[in-house]
Amino acid sequence: MYYSAGNYEAFAHPQKPEGMEHKQAYIVGTGLAALTAAFYLVRDAQIPGKHVHIFEKDSLPGGALDGAYIPGKGYVMRGGREMDNHFEVMWDVFRDVPSIMDSKHSMLDEYYWLNKEDPNYSKCRATRSRGQDAHTDNKFNLSDKACKEILDLYLATEEETYNKKITDYFDDEVLTSNFWLYWRTMFAFENWHSATEMRRYLHRFIHHIGGLPNFSALRFTRYNQYESMILPLVKYLKHAGVQFHYNTKVDDVTFKIGGGDGPVRPNTGTGMDEIQRAQAENGAFPRNPLSTPVKKMADTFVYTGKKGQHTVQLTEDDFVFITNGGCVENTTEGDQHTAAGFNDTIKPGNGWDMWRRIAKVDPSFGHPDKFIYDPQKTKWMSATVTTLDMEIPPYIERICQRDPFSGHTVTGGIVTVEDSNWLMSWTVNRQQQFRKQPKDQISVWVYGLFPDKPGNYVRKPMQECTGEEICEEWLYHLGVPDDQIKELAEKHANSVPVMLPFIDAFFMPREAGDRPDVVPDGAVNFAFIGEFAETARDTIFTTEYSMRTGMEAVYTLCNVDRGVPEVWNSEYDVRDMMNAAVKLRDGQPITTMDANLFEKAAFHALIKETSGTEVEQMLKVFGVLPRE
Repeated sequence: MYYSAGNYEAFAHPQKPEGMEHKQAYIVGTGLAALTAAFYLVRDAQIPGKHVHIFEKDSLPGGALDGAYIPGKGYVMRGGREMDNHFEVMWDVFRDVPSIMDSKHSMLDEYYWLNKEDPNYSKCRATRSRGQDAHTDNKFNLSDKACKEILDLYLATEEETYNKKITDYFDDEVLTSNFWLYWRTMFAFENWHSATEMRRYLHRFIHHIGGLPNFSALRFTRYNQYESMILPLVKYLKHAGVQFHYNTKVDDVTFKIGGGDGPVRPNTGTGMDEIQRAQAENGAFPRNPLSTPVKKMADTFVYTGKKGQHTVQLTEDDFVFITNGGCVENTTEGDQHTAAGFNDTIKPGNGWDMWRRIAKVDPSFGHPDKFIYDPQKTKWMSATVTTLDMEIPPYIERICQRDPFSGHTVTGGIVTVEDSNWLMSWTVNRQQQFRKQPKDQISVWVYGLFPDKPGNYVRKPMQECTGEEICEEWLYHLGVPDDQIKELAEKHANSVPVMLPFIDAFFMPREAGDRPDVVPDGAVNFAFIGEFAETARDTIFTTEYSMRTGMEAVYTLCNVDRGVPEVWNSEYDVRDMMNAAVKLRDGQPITTMDANLFEKAAFHALIKETSGTEVEQMLKVFGVLPRE
């Protein structure tokens, strides 16, 4: 496997690798990583679809990307995903997946046209004092000291950040700013989360820094993520003959370590230095000349279905793709009159339990307990509030300044309640969010980062609240008069709460090796996929990350001769870096920064040495130097 950039390889389709007609593939889970692996097995590795088997313990596919009407409860969306224009693997997949609305064009076409016609931006990013605009005014409000703290983390090596928390780099100068309000609520970061991942996010999305305050950087699907992303991909795979096994639990995968004379596959994961990455991008495997990887082979695949437990004896012609862990494991749902509860017990058979067993086999298979040792640090809650008539929508419209029934952008992303004890945020995406939903209903997604704190109106922790009580708290922060809140929540809305104990598990402080590489050193017939597998430079909790691991897994194991598109390289673009530096200072030139004598001397030297040059013009264009 190697990385590539540009249109030359992006538009090409690879030749069929040798021997693929004899291969069988077994995929654990039906999340986006698993479905993407199946897609590339079929389209690019050209394995017959009937040889690809996908195992799902639930009755529906999708993993964390869900959205459904549940009889007796109502409409439920556990979470949502934000996309940008540089999710290269995602768009490579969806350019060949037909739309479920009109098979004459692709999902990418549909998505592109939608976001061109209806570009995303927010008219109210945050409120306080019961529905009043918080007047963040698209400003970050970062002091010069805060900007330096962000720069220090940005310039740190990844190794320096291992096992460190965000608060090891940021103090109140950053943590009380609008920047952190925007960032933590948009990405669901907590102060104690991984400085490594925070650094990756800064590098990954540096080209979008200026669009964070009003969400103009984002793009969204037309419907909920299940109907807009999962269903069309599943339909494509079924048409190709891929075999789906629902209500079937994968119990275990066993391995043989060492022995035999078969081929070993060198590591192409994030353990690479820059020279090795350059080799990979030129088509060469990065090898360590001083060591030979120990051969690792998946030996048996054990699963339980309707007819009992089965064991598949694997060979090197059998590929296994393991979704290890999972951010929505142990999710519990309530309803209008019932709290969601809290289940932090890892039970036999779920993704975490299986990863724990696998991890004991070999050190290269990761360390799951680095992520789930304290669910109090990885949980938050969401709720889907469905308005049932025209009583509540005017309060929504007053804040977002758009007609929520227009079918176009409504809030344009989350609206954060700045003074909420739960740190509540809520969003209304394009309506209706479900294709069969009644036209007079609106689905609102609400989430709280602090579910164990008492609410401002409902004096109970969010995790102890029924759907109706969570709706009351939301209505309070919308500015609904006190004497109307209870009736509106009870009779004019239906609300379904969801507790997610491990939703932020991948944000816990970590170091290299805590997540297994997509294809570990020496692996010949298996790969790890999803948010808890390690790949180069990308950021977890995105659709792109999951899909990238699926593509890299297939391309590595099947020797597909086509480049995996590298993560968008804005972190190496001086224009994006300059633009981000100025935007973080709310448009003020860098030369006005509060600086010590050495830094001031450097500024003057910069001005002097670049005077009258093309560099000076560029510095002025991007606001680093004052414009004349």
